[in-house]
Amino acid sequence: MGQELPELDREAFRQMVRVAFEQAMDRVVEAVDQARSGHLIRDSEEPAREALEEFRRVAYETAVQMKVDAAEAAFSPKGPGGAASVGAAPAQQGPAAHERAHDQRPAASAAHSLA
Repeated sequence: MGQELPELDREAFRQMVRVAFEQAMDRVVEAVDQARSGHLIRDSEEPAREALEEFRRVAYETAVQMKVDAAEAAFSPKGPGGAASVGAAPAQQGPAAHERAHDQRPAASAAHSLA
């Protein structure tokens, strides 16, 4: 029988989808506010449904991705937290602050090139 997957951090999930929730609620209110007099349901129902469907998709995909990430961390060869042994320093990821990733412009050049 397989191992149980770790539970999600519900507060972290809420924080991750909070912006999407606020945007969805704004879109629902906007749809209702923009509806013509006498056409409230006809004008607002579909845009409100689309906003809520988008939020549902984002919330579900976020929860699934968090579950996958938690499972990968729990079943890592290094164990939870990724440290090879107790008290070991975590491995450094990415280039050092003074180094650039391959084929990347420095931040100042990138901002300048967009102007």
